[in-house]
Amino acid sequence: MSIREMLEEIDDFLFADGLDDALMGFVSIAGKDVALYDREKAIQIILQGDMDYEEAEEFFDYNVQGAYVGEKTPAFATLLKE
Repeated sequence: MSIREMLEEIDDFLFADGLDDALMGFVSIAGKDVALYDREKAIQIILQGDMDYEEAEEFFDYNVQGAYVGEKTPAFATLLKE
């Protein structure tokens, strides 16, 4: 069972189109559960098109992470490594 399928059984989450491979689970923000994605994996998925990294990152920041679609808007995590 995919992460998306598991989340669909838990609640009525909103999902980012085409980014299921970057889906990590969910997080609670101000008492609301929202889908949680790995930011870098999302950008890597966008890179599969014909953009370079800078263009893909700008597209992601403006069109994906910057899109507010209500209180169930997905969240994007930046994972830090030592």
